[in-house]
Amino acid sequence: MGFRSKTWFCAICLVLAASTFSFAADDVVEHDNSRIAIFFQPAISFLSFEEREYFQDAIDTIYHEFRANARNEEESLYVAKQNFQKVNFCFPITGGLQFQVLQDHFLSAGLGFIYDDESVVLTDRKNKSHNYSYTIQGIPFFLEYRFAIPVNLITLSNGGLFSVAFRWYWTLPGTEIYTSWGKIDADNSLFGAGFGFSIGYLIASWKGLNLFGDIGFSSIKVKSKESFADIVPGGSTEKAKWNIGGLQLQIRVSFGVWNKPKPVEKDDDDHVKESDFEPIPKDTTASKAAPADSVKAIADSTKALTSAADSTIADSTVAGTDSSAVDSVAAVKDSTVATDSSAAKDSSAAATSSPTATKNSGKAPEPAKKEQPVKEATGSKKPEE
Repeated sequence: MGFRSKTWFCAICLVLAASTFSFAADDVVEHDNSRIAIFFQPAISFLSFEEREYFQDAIDTIYHEFRANARNEEESLYVAKQNFQKVNFCFPITGGLQFQVLQDHFLSAGLGFIYDDESVVLTDRKNKSHNYSYTIQGIPFFLEYRFAIPVNLITLSNGGLFSVAFRWYWTLPGTEIYTSWGKIDADNSLFGAGFGFSIGYLIASWKGLNLFGDIGFSSIKVKSKESFADIVPGGSTEKAKWNIGGLQLQIRVSFGVWNKPKPVEKDDDDHVKESDFEPIPKDTTASKAAPADSVKAIADSTKALTSAADSTIADSTVAGTDSSAVDSVAAVKDSTVATDSSAAKDSSAAATSSPTATKNSGKAPEPAKKEQPVKEATGSKKPEE
């Protein structure tokens, strides 16, 4: 991969990472609820490969030889070279399995692949191109312990799941360096090849899918029985040693295959809502019947008294009773009707003011109408003596 291609790819990754962090600012995640999860982790890495100088020195030597072999000025103009990059920049990928032992405490096992290809082109005095390259390849296996930083130790308000991870690396067969001049393989020790650590943040979580962003450093030192002199002209004759670790910016995408149940959300206060209980049915039969029965009883009583008064007045008129007696009976009738009518109105008003009666009952029966008092007959004659 050329320098320009790597630069564009890095810029795209940084833009995606920035957009992801800005999106996650509104959606704070507190925990990774997966018990067992699988993860995929692309990264951007700057390898700590200091032996690149051997390859640059070899290219410089070849270039000077091409210049020296030029017969004239025209041939010397054809001689040109490219230099190796001063930074070994690559994009490792990793996959693995993650297990949450306790809340926010994770154990992981992962397998990675590191591939960094560096190449240059030189032209000789006859304008013929020559390609020279070297490739660093690594297959690291690691065990990782990750734990969340307690929220009370974080000064950021509404902080999500910040975590720290520690790793121990082993190298597997396939860890090697091969060049235009040869190849050397790394020795793979059972005791491991190095360590790594990183600080991460749980950016987002959605239905078992979790997105972490990490930045960290690793040191994975390997050695070989061969020397750099076997793969590059002018290289060291000692046993080769190199480092395939370095500074890394990585994004981990994990998917929970076994998740913890979501906790039941509770109200902030412990008050019991009225809706949690079934309403008690109210007996409205009595409230409906009581005002109606009371009004009916008053009406019946008024009607009976009115009938009695009418009968008395009629009898007195027929029997020729004194007009003063008739007036007295009529006054008693008026007083009785007025009293009973007032009681009926008060009972009806009380029934109307009751919330239950107003809601559940119809109109109260109207009280009996007050009859007009019988006037004294002015034209009646006294009985004959």
